[in-house]
Amino acid sequence: MLIFSASKNDVDDIHEFLLTKGVRAVAIHGSKDQEERRMAVELFTAGQEDVLIGTDVASKGLDFPSIQHVINYDMPIEIEHYIHRIGRTGRCGKTGIATTFVNKQSSPVTLLDLKALLVEAKQRLPDFLAKLEGDEGDRLRMMEDQTGVKGCALCGGFGHRVINCPKAEERRVKQLRQQQPQEREDS
Repeated sequence: MLIFSASKNDVDDIHEFLLTKGVRAVAIHGSKDQEERRMAVELFTAGQEDVLIGTDVASKGLDFPSIQHVINYDMPIEIEHYIHRIGRTGRCGKTGIATTFVNKQSSPVTLLDLKALLVEAKQRLPDFLAKLEGDEGDRLRMMEDQTGVKGCALCGGFGHRVINCPKAEERRVKQLRQQQPQEREDS
């Protein structure tokens, strides 16, 4: 089993809780040194530990062939992270279970992306996602019909278009920050 959380503190708290309950678990995140992370991965891969708790550092570049269950303690901010997290199951033709906890802090854009993914994968939609639609969903379908582009052409997200893409906004802010020192030097 893999458990993902966006927060290093949550990873540590979950790890501690599981250990107090007698669950054989290890944790990895960016604040742990390389040796700690390597040892945790080795113990988990060898089957000496049953649960690996981690931030998104564990969702990419690590291959665990026999993951049966992925738990997302929190919904990632970007749908790409969700895909990488749950992609740890279903390796080599095997299937697995993915459980994701969603709360009021989850981004509506990401939830629309999640809804589109679940519909495309022919998975059961929870009631709260089935009801999530409104004007945005109607606008997306209309734009898809007109342009043939499904979702965001920039990041590939399904719940939004380029005009309200979180990645586009991040790029814009980054470019503005890079330009500010240049403008000061020119003054």
